[in-house]
Amino acid sequence: MSQSGAVPVKGEELEALRVRLESRRLDERDFELLAKLIATVLRLVTILGQKKTSIARLRKMLFGAKTEKSGKIAGGAKPGGEPGERPRQRAKGHGRRSVRAYGGAKHVEVLHATLKAGDCCPECGKGSLYRLKEPSRLLWLEAQPPIQATVYECEVMRCSGCGKLFTAEAPQEARQNKYDETVGSMVALFRYGNGLPFHRLHQLQSSLGVPLPPSVQWELVKQKAQSVKPIYRALTQLAAQGGVMRVDDTPMTILERDGGGEGHQDRFPEERQQTQGAERKATRTTAIVSELEAHRVVLYTTGGRQAGENMDRLLGQRTTDRPAPIQMCDGLAANLPKQFQVVLANCLAHARRRFYELAEPFPQEVQLVLYCFECIYANEEQARKAGLDPQHRLEFHRLRSAFVMEGLFDWMQTQLDKKLVEPNSQLGEAIGYMLKRRQPLTLFLRVAGAPLDNNLTERILKRAILHRKNSLFYKTCTGAEVGDMLMSVISTCRMNNVNPFPYLTDAERHAAEVAQRVERWLPWNYAIQAAPAAQPP
Repeated sequence: MSQSGAVPVKGEELEALRVRLESRRLDERDFELLAKLIATVLRLVTILGQKKTSIARLRKMLFGAKTEKSGKIAGGAKPGGEPGERPRQRAKGHGRRSVRAYGGAKHVEVLHATLKAGDCCPECGKGSLYRLKEPSRLLWLEAQPPIQATVYECEVMRCSGCGKLFTAEAPQEARQNKYDETVGSMVALFRYGNGLPFHRLHQLQSSLGVPLPPSVQWELVKQKAQSVKPIYRALTQLAAQGGVMRVDDTPMTILERDGGGEGHQDRFPEERQQTQGAERKATRTTAIVSELEAHRVVLYTTGGRQAGENMDRLLGQRTTDRPAPIQMCDGLAANLPKQFQVVLANCLAHARRRFYELAEPFPQEVQLVLYCFECIYANEEQARKAGLDPQHRLEFHRLRSAFVMEGLFDWMQTQLDKKLVEPNSQLGEAIGYMLKRRQPLTLFLRVAGAPLDNNLTERILKRAILHRKNSLFYKTCTGAEVGDMLMSVISTCRMNNVNPFPYLTDAERHAAEVAQRVERWLPWNYAIQAAPAAQPP
């Protein structure tokens, strides 16, 4: 209910309030509860008074949407078929994991206690034993604090005659920095890779007997960001050369910028000139996923610019000899760059969602539309499993998907032309949304490599949303910059199957080399040079 602006109230609280109202025994907490109820009722009245509100949308706003699968509508019946439940297939990935999946595990070789290669077989006494290439593997798991500490107690002796002290020499690691490079890597992964705020990690570490204050964590990640800054800049340059760019953004808050504190007006003169009206004053985090050859680069940018403005800044670093890239985004005009040309592709998932929300008032029409989308995505899955290159994928969709999309758009146009659907109705507006964007929605039928939807970027953007959910905001602009850099590097590592923990650690340990030869330290090049044991499966 918090998504709709209403205040959540528990059922037991309402029942207790009803009893106190009947007995006319109210206290101060009851007045607060009544205020919550009034706010909830007013919000619901506002929602119900809106033209675009449907029962399905209201239910989604109140309780959230668990899934948008077609099978949830009318038993998953196809047009012309009988409603019924589809046979359930077992989801992939729900079995036991192989030992090989634990790429970060420590490997210990265990030799036979009594036998070795070349010995005579104790069973038959005739043959000789030889070692198999694949050993028998057993997995054993143990828990330990994310950040561990070691206290070196160096022996101290004093001369009884002269009183001189003699202290044992500490190990090499204890004579260096207090915090190993791995500490900053772990904190960065917790904070910017998994959305765990500094204070929660501090609570966890304190309960395990190894305190790590939030101020210390901040200094560690700031130092880590400084070491990967050349990598972030190199990734930005590479992302600008991508052939396919997926873009989306989400609201974010920077207290130093949005709070209007002292000195605020002088820190953002460029953004203040671009900002027009109250809506442009909002802070956003933009996520861009750029595809170039076999690699993907993920970039996060937090500030007052919209996604289209961030695309302009990125494309400003693109070489002039490269053709215009394909940009995948939703239908908002704010996502488009104003200074550079792109080949626009719109998200089919956004168009599908508009119909899915209308399943209750228009069941037959929605079933037809969702069935067409189901056919398109089934073809895409088949092309992916077959490993088709972009050109063969294009030809496959032209053969299998083009007539489906043409039939769907013809049906939509007929609904409006014959006035079978009111243009101002919810279904009419969903149809109008697709007809208006027919060309970008069907780009995958004309251009090789054009994606169907923007789901990948939305999944990537969830990392920033998780940060907003758990931490609520960035305190300063420096904090947002550090978060963008580390979040970009961590996400790019994961996108290219590189373990970010050893990568961040080695990048800080070899910061001078990273600054001089940054191309060797790009995640995919690092994966080739790194030891196999440090890489994920």
